[in-house]
Amino acid sequence: MARLYTLKPHPGAQRPGRDYAAELNPQQHAAVTAPPGPALVIAGAGSGKTRTLIYRVAYLLENGIAADEILLVTFTNKAAREMLDRVSSLLPNDTAGIWGGTFHSIGNRLLRRHAVAAGFQNGFSIMDREDQQDMLDAVVAAAGIDPKEARFPKGEVLADLFSFAINTGRPVGKVLEAKYDYFLPLLEKIEDVRARYEARKKSANSLDFDDLLEKPLRLLQNDASVAELYRRKFQYILVDEYQDTNKLQADFIDSLAAHHKNVMVVGDDAQSIYSWRGANFKNILDFPRRYPQAQVYKIETNYRSVPEVLAVANAAISPNIHQFRKELQPHRAASELKPGLVPLPDSNQQAQFVAQRILELRDEGCDLDEIAVLYRAHYHSMELQMELTRHGIPFQITSGLRFFEQTHVKDAAAFLKFAVNPRDEVALKRVARLLPGIGARTAEQMWSQVSGAGDAPVESFEKFLAPVRVGAKSQKAWRQLIHTFEEIAPGGKPNPPAEMLAVVLEAVYDDYLRTKFPNYEARREDLRTLTDYARQYEDAHLFLDQLALVSGLETETELGGAEAETEMTTLSSVHQAKGLEWKVVFVIWMADGMFPSARSLESEDAIEEERRLFYVAVTRAKDELYLTYPILRFGAGYGDMLQRPSRFLADIPKELLEEWQISGYRY
Repeated sequence: MARLYTLKPHPGAQRPGRDYAAELNPQQHAAVTAPPGPALVIAGAGSGKTRTLIYRVAYLLENGIAADEILLVTFTNKAAREMLDRVSSLLPNDTAGIWGGTFHSIGNRLLRRHAVAAGFQNGFSIMDREDQQDMLDAVVAAAGIDPKEARFPKGEVLADLFSFAINTGRPVGKVLEAKYDYFLPLLEKIEDVRARYEARKKSANSLDFDDLLEKPLRLLQNDASVAELYRRKFQYILVDEYQDTNKLQADFIDSLAAHHKNVMVVGDDAQSIYSWRGANFKNILDFPRRYPQAQVYKIETNYRSVPEVLAVANAAISPNIHQFRKELQPHRAASELKPGLVPLPDSNQQAQFVAQRILELRDEGCDLDEIAVLYRAHYHSMELQMELTRHGIPFQITSGLRFFEQTHVKDAAAFLKFAVNPRDEVALKRVARLLPGIGARTAEQMWSQVSGAGDAPVESFEKFLAPVRVGAKSQKAWRQLIHTFEEIAPGGKPNPPAEMLAVVLEAVYDDYLRTKFPNYEARREDLRTLTDYARQYEDAHLFLDQLALVSGLETETELGGAEAETEMTTLSSVHQAKGLEWKVVFVIWMADGMFPSARSLESEDAIEEERRLFYVAVTRAKDELYLTYPILRFGAGYGDMLQRPSRFLADIPKELLEEWQISGYRY
């Protein structure tokens, strides 16, 4: 066993210590000055978590810990850079040796140093998501599988499936049962593709993004010399947002800290909301069990929100059983306003209320970029996007593309466009390219045949489209497509748009969605929402005109040149809003089945995560909070439905909220 010898800072480098007690509140100070050993810091929303981490690093450096003995792991490289920059402002020139970055960047750094030991050659490539999907599609083809005929998942779906299996440590079959049960009959073929994919990566000396987590952990587990090197090197390990770690990431930290156990993890169990992408809530909850000597520090002073908002937040999270109990304490003075509870007759009036209130807030002096509308799922924003556009209120969307820009929404609209206008070249080509064996060139040839049929009105899509020649692989799907057009526009006369969309989804497009997109359920819900909205229109032409006008107004807002607004209201899913804050926050669709989501109602663990998600939404608000829900939901194919207010609202004492009664304009 080699003798350990520590190099100490030169005496001339010593500086007078900072007055940490004066610069931090007592709870922050206790965590920052914690003695060596395992520590769990539960930092409530808006409590200065980042400040605590920064001062912890500075404290270690000031107390003689060498920079290259510190490992700081975050979830974005930007966060790591900002933290180290702020440490440097406290202690100039002391941070250069710190290893700071994401789990993936730290993993890459280890593998670059020990590629051969990890089973790869030096100079390996890292595939991005598109490269990974291309390789998976190539592996599927090489395995002799026709994805169209077997309804086999595309590369994008396989990448998501394999990633979830790796990051959670679960067999592919179990992941299929939980997330993709419609692919279970293909389990054997999918596992064969996975084995072939691993072999092809090795042959190409390439790694995908998940390898940057899995391969470093395997390296530490299988190579004692490498493990010993880094266990000695990193004497102090700090992990940010620990509640969002998955099994691989937690095991990686445990392996590095196996000897000294000088690991401080910082996070908030009440903000653990990413199980859908593999995060394991139990990592933070069970930390004291895995590290029996761990000290637990709670930071509960909130600097962001007014007391009235914090009272709602504390009440919202209180029913959760599996949590570290804490009570956010306000630093700010009381407000004259209570958070608003706003029931509305339907989703259109919900959108009208939010748009009108945003304009009033702007008139009262609140900038648009200080206002956010949050929702559980992206499709909840459809009516609101249309209403904001009508009012000329500029907005940005962090939860994804604008609703009508999404691929699947434009695909569905293309079916209707061609049904009402059989001369629509763009619509036919878009629909044709959804079929097996048809690409851009074939679609162009098909259009040439259709456009040569003359300008006479189309009275039968069977007669109009049947003469078009298609390849053998495409014939069955082409016949189904013709039948679909006959059904949605019998005799050339289009049915109401909601009926048309329902048929398109069930007859043709649903199978395409399953195999093409990993987030099939979310995209299907988008199309159901579009179908619900279409029920307001009897005439498909008017419906399509409305979509076109809204899209055109959105484009004008975005490309308005010198007259374009610089301020924008933010529309965001709650997941995307985590870590952000606004003066005014609207949380919409607070109804059971929407928030919490319908799928979460199946298990208590899922309900608790949804409640944490609601807590995150509430704690984004600094000054004003509005909780809204429509009493009636339009339902295509299953009738209009009365909605129950979200069960989460029942957890909040009535005296903490001010109920608004809405009257006036309706469509």
